[in-house]
Amino acid sequence: MARLITLFALLIALPAGAQTGGNDGDWLAERPKAGEPKNFDLPEIDTVELDNGLKITFIPFGLAPKATISARIRTGNVNEGENTWLADIAAELMSEGAGERTGEEIAIAAAEMGGDLEVGVDPHVTAFDMAVLSGHAPDAIALMGDVIQRPALPEDDMERVKANFIRNLSVALSQPRGQAASAFLGALYGDHPYGRVFPTEAQLRSYEIDDVRAYYEQNFGAERTHIYIAGRFDRDAAEAAIRESFGDWREGPAPLVAPPDPRMGPEVILVPRASAPQSTIYLGLPVFGPENEDAIPLEVTNALLGGSFSSRITQNIREDKGYTYSPTSQILYNYQDGYWRFRADVTTDVTGAALGEVFKEIERLGAEAPPKDEAERTRNYMAGIFVLKNASPWGLIDQIAFTDFHDLPGDWLEDYVPRVLDVSAEDMRQTAAQRLQLDNMILVVVGDLDAIKPQLESLPRLSGATFDIRDETGAPVENEQDAQ
Repeated sequence: MARLITLFALLIALPAGAQTGGNDGDWLAERPKAGEPKNFDLPEIDTVELDNGLKITFIPFGLAPKATISARIRTGNVNEGENTWLADIAAELMSEGAGERTGEEIAIAAAEMGGDLEVGVDPHVTAFDMAVLSGHAPDAIALMGDVIQRPALPEDDMERVKANFIRNLSVALSQPRGQAASAFLGALYGDHPYGRVFPTEAQLRSYEIDDVRAYYEQNFGAERTHIYIAGRFDRDAAEAAIRESFGDWREGPAPLVAPPDPRMGPEVILVPRASAPQSTIYLGLPVFGPENEDAIPLEVTNALLGGSFSSRITQNIREDKGYTYSPTSQILYNYQDGYWRFRADVTTDVTGAALGEVFKEIERLGAEAPPKDEAERTRNYMAGIFVLKNASPWGLIDQIAFTDFHDLPGDWLEDYVPRVLDVSAEDMRQTAAQRLQLDNMILVVVGDLDAIKPQLESLPRLSGATFDIRDETGAPVENEQDAQ
């Protein structure tokens, strides 16, 4: 009954044409006008550093009685050398027992605080995350302190954990996006850790518990650690808990800086996937890190080109032509490094046509500045998305940690929206022309070679190109006849 009353009230409030379908629906054709973009105001945060080099950042935020805690250690896949995924195995084992607790006891303790402990690894950082009721923040810090500083790294669990990763590897190598990512990043970064996406199964099986323990000893320490706390919490109690749990931890090594030497194209790589109904396309090139003065203009340009639902590429090959469901382009950053990448899964028989349209959109943006209203919509979208990303404790932690990791100025977050709004239509054109040159790009296509290769050869942009054939592991295929 309450729902019926509410619906009736809404109908009364609607314009007459909306209730009856009259007036030719003119009211539906008018888009609501967007409001003025709002700046992002960073909460009052403060950071302290312990004698051993560990940093703590306090971020008061929101009204909910929860504390969000993230301990981020500057060690990840770049630190494992040629032992691909060893960092991931180490992180997994760290949650299997620490101090006097088993893995099950750690999970129960976290649940009793109203949360759970999550561990994640990326190329640069191993993160330990918990969100708990505010009153439990000191206990959560103590629990994390055990896991981070006193992991048991139990040998009995090593074979089970390795078996899980071997299954994950098998699944990843069977997926076209995994195959495309491996080929693309391998071509872009070569033998740098950024270019080593997957280990071999034999490599995974070869890892012993002593390898994991050595990796931990060589890479974990206070100087590489930054703890962020956001939400509602007793600041003094939280700081006291961190000093108690982490104050006497060894300083350990300084963060590793391992800049890559990325390669430009042109290069075309094909990965066979016999009878595949879709082709997976990766197209991209190296750019720069977020500290570069052209980073924000490139981010805005990318949003207009392929980085938003209303972007040109999306409207072209999804909405207008129906070649694909969710094409997207992104700028992905490493430390003092980054790359632009377009990705799409397209129907096999239109692989060449879809790629040709992507080429056209990149060239068109580099040749002609977008109309004023399109440029304005893109800037407003970027400004709005940025503010929304910072509207939660996790979002704030991620953004502040991003600026810390990349050594960005203290006012970078608050200056982001004004700098986005300063990017003109002509700036977008120049950025596309200078930074997204097709002659410098690496193209990877995973799909049915018999169906897609003739399509690619017919594209003027790829006329005369040499096609490098790789298998799902990224290894060269000598005999094209056997590739499928």
